[in-house]
Amino acid sequence: MTTKTSSTASSTPAATLSGATSTPPSASPTTEATVLSGIQPSGGFHIGNYLGAVRDWVKLQEQYRCLYCIVDLHALTQTYDPAGLPGRVRELATELLACGIDPERATLFVQSHVPEHSELAWILSTVAPYGELSRMTQFKEKSERADYINCGLFTYPVLMAADILLYKATHVPVGEDQIQHLELTREVVRRFNNRFGPTFAEPMPIHKEPLRIMGLDGKQKMSKSLGNYIAVGDDPDTIRKKISGAFTDETRLRRKDPGHPESCYVCGLQQYFSPPDKVAELHEGCRTARIGCVDSKRALSDAMIASLASIQERKREIMAKPGLVDEILHEGARRARAVAKKTMAEVRERLGLLPAA
Repeated sequence: MTTKTSSTASSTPAATLSGATSTPPSASPTTEATVLSGIQPSGGFHIGNYLGAVRDWVKLQEQYRCLYCIVDLHALTQTYDPAGLPGRVRELATELLACGIDPERATLFVQSHVPEHSELAWILSTVAPYGELSRMTQFKEKSERADYINCGLFTYPVLMAADILLYKATHVPVGEDQIQHLELTREVVRRFNNRFGPTFAEPMPIHKEPLRIMGLDGKQKMSKSLGNYIAVGDDPDTIRKKISGAFTDETRLRRKDPGHPESCYVCGLQQYFSPPDKVAELHEGCRTARIGCVDSKRALSDAMIASLASIQERKREIMAKPGLVDEILHEGARRARAVAKKTMAEVRERLGLLPAA
């Protein structure tokens, strides 16, 4: 359940907003809200992942019980290189830690290290409605692009439900493309509870102001598979080169023409990397033609490089400590399994299955 939520957004081509809103979880002295989210291991992530999800994960761990899962089982539904998967998992974990995920305050683990995810997914598939699964928009979109449609792609939302319910998460950060999956999870909860007795609570979404960062082409969502992205780990030269080819304002044909920052992709991205006064200055310069698109791109490159510098420095520090990432992931899996085993013992009892040895 790769999430795409964030806090601040605007009506620029860099971000497409949904009107749906939800109140973030509020902890009380007696009830601790549990937040779970996951991200697929495609290697390091891009700025769309960071702005849309990861920076919010960092904030959530300050107040709530958080579990963050690298969902490598979900990744199996796509064509991939098995030899490269371990490296992609470790790189993603490294960047999550570099961005501020703290293993002392949040549980960071790999999905396949907790076998109960697969066990619960099978059990939930026996109550998940086929009709609802067949109507999943994401399945339809992915199957249209695929040469071969595997069963796992169809039941992907059931595994996602298992990810959430295994830890009895009360809240799930979700982007607009995952809302339908969470609604299915809630339906699965109702069906399971009606058949076997009250076991799970319906998880609530956290989607304050869903943010969808568009790719450098200004036309499609930022994606590594589409090649229209800037990675959090990109070096300064790479960032400058990528932004130099980014979409700007198609109505501005000449340098002396006034620009329209509200419809310019590059100007839209500025708000996420520069302070408001700097953004206002750049937008005013664009409107009056005091600066051109090349100037805007240069300013965005400088701001983005400066913003990512601390993350990249922490990443280098983590990589300089061999075995640290594996140690953190193994400890995270140990903590996650302690919760998962307790849940599965309850589920097995509800189902009438003999206790596991």
